[in-house]
Amino acid sequence: MGFTVPRALGRAVIRNRIRRRLREVVRRKMGALDQGWEIVFNPRRSVLTAGVADLEREVQRLIERCKDS
Repeated sequence: MGFTVPRALGRAVIRNRIRRRLREVVRRKMGALDQGWEIVFNPRRSVLTAGVADLEREVQRLIERCKDS
């Protein structure tokens, strides 16, 4: 898993907060993903205000799409 957070999203503190929130959600869901996938997340600013349940649902949706492929 890779995470890119562009400078356009804000100062380093904000970018790091986005990265930490997303990394934690992905860590919880990684067990459901098959080996061999390399995914790079490029989040939007809405990750800051989204609830954890919303983030988990989106990551789960991505994992389901990877399983279908």
